[in-house]
Amino acid sequence: MSNSNQPTIAELLAVSTCEYAEGLSRQQFIDPVIRQLWSPMPRIAGPAFTVKCAVGDHLSLHAAIYRAKPGDVIVVQADPDFASAGGNVCAVAQKRGIVAMVIDGLVRDLGEIRDCKFPVLARGVMPKPAGKKQIYPFNQAIQCGGVTVNAGDYIIADEDGIAVIPKDRLNDVYALAKARTEKDAEMNLTEWQAQHSKKIESKLQELGYSD
Repeated sequence: MSNSNQPTIAELLAVSTCEYAEGLSRQQFIDPVIRQLWSPMPRIAGPAFTVKCAVGDHLSLHAAIYRAKPGDVIVVQADPDFASAGGNVCAVAQKRGIVAMVIDGLVRDLGEIRDCKFPVLARGVMPKPAGKKQIYPFNQAIQCGGVTVNAGDYIIADEDGIAVIPKDRLNDVYALAKARTEKDAEMNLTEWQAQHSKKIESKLQELGYSD
């Protein structure tokens, strides 16, 4: 698959994060402590607009909601002790077409966020907000949940987790994930069980296990 023929967002959304594991190492999946904060939250997909917040500060994120493009996923390296965003910030981001936020940190006003159905994945909630004193450049490499995220990397997230697909690997990773999805769809549970059982018993025999 060439760059000119990269998958659409709709195509990316049709595949579970579990299937993206076919082409990604464990290091490309964000720490599961960063999770969906309300449910049922839709699967989300889009290019990363990366943001770094200073310690005790959230100015960078608050500025980012006016700079990220419609269709972007704002991905944030934040202070884990203070709320980086609240209901109004998320509502404005949603109004501007931002797909979601993935925050290595905390939010507040969860009820408001849930009511407007804006997808937010974060470590949790905290009533106390951070300050607004320091700004970092946007779209630099950041750390989010143990993964290095670069601007334009693709974020796919659902109830099973958050995948970070390097932008230069999108086509290949999607092709593997789609192939796995199609293979699984062609097999019913009885067929899957027969194949699975054969594989497991073969592995046990290989290891010298008998019962």
